[in-house]
Amino acid sequence: MTDLFTPLSLGDLVLPNRIVMAPLTRSRATPDRVPTPMMTAHYVQRASAGLIIAEATNVAPQSNAWECAPGIFTAAQVDAWRGLVAAVHSAGGRIALQLWHGGRVAADRRDPPEAPLSPSGVNDNLDAITVWGQGPEGRFVKLAATPSRAMTTAEIEDTIAAYGRAAQAAREAGFDAVQLHAANGYLPNQFLSPYLNRRTDAWGGSPENRARFALEAVTAMLPHFAPGRVGIRISPFATINGALDPDPVPAYAHLVRKLGRRGLGWVELADSNCWSGRFDRDAMLDLVRPVFGGPVIVNGGIDPPTAQQLVAAGRAEAVSFGRLWITNPDLTARIRQGGPYTVKRISGRLYGGGPDGYNDFPTLEEERAARPA
Repeated sequence: MTDLFTPLSLGDLVLPNRIVMAPLTRSRATPDRVPTPMMTAHYVQRASAGLIIAEATNVAPQSNAWECAPGIFTAAQVDAWRGLVAAVHSAGGRIALQLWHGGRVAADRRDPPEAPLSPSGVNDNLDAITVWGQGPEGRFVKLAATPSRAMTTAEIEDTIAAYGRAAQAAREAGFDAVQLHAANGYLPNQFLSPYLNRRTDAWGGSPENRARFALEAVTAMLPHFAPGRVGIRISPFATINGALDPDPVPAYAHLVRKLGRRGLGWVELADSNCWSGRFDRDAMLDLVRPVFGGPVIVNGGIDPPTAQQLVAAGRAEAVSFGRLWITNPDLTARIRQGGPYTVKRISGRLYGGGPDGYNDFPTLEEERAARPA
């Protein structure tokens, strides 16, 4: 029987288990978006994951969704990632990079601010946008989103090229794979949304046109990684960041079908609505399964027993955990023995700051060593 510890192949990349670490924005990079030694320690602690999908990483300076989130568009950023990846590999891990452009999900605190890029410059629901940055005493706070403007055709094409450049840089840094972040209301998701994408050219209107941006972004990534080492994260039914779609099935079915024909390595389904009590996992699986024959990774509000059931039933090939990986750096060992799991609230900073709430959670062995004799 297939279980969470059955190896899984993503193209020619073999994962020793199906316990994936979901991409988690934690804002521990420098203000110039350079990865830090603290981030290296964090990922090395979690190298037992079948695959680490490293946090959303900006592909261009115009992507400004979260302060102190990393980038991969400068030499300093690439060099820092190279050392981080080498350390994860030395610890026996495998690591993919999630490529990210926030589009209209951005806050520019310069005076005057520069308008973020978006498909159509829709700004009537800015209060739905969640952007985080440094506030008083260094604590991260929600910022007011900066109104966006519609992208020109040239800007669309240049942004697609930026995904290609980022994939090339990820390859040079030694990453095992890359993933397009097309979920949670960020730029590819904005193009897919008929509410945010009101264009009348080849990039908007029909479901096929609205899926074009995400398809071409993946196409730009493919020369730098074998198709089996390229994935995509989607959240078709999510309302996060205001990327609304009353009928997401046509555009997403077209997108996933086309990517499957190109041999895409995996689709990760982010059940972003689950945190507000609405579960979309079954609806997403029902959408994707008929049109995509490759591995499907499910994410969002899933505990280890449920993960095991999903994999054993063949409903999903793997499960990506987020919050459990934050507080359990040895999650695979804990799942193998049935727990216990650290589920307490993070005592330090979720976003930004130092190692508190980031690198200070003990492993099972450390917990045992700390117990009184």
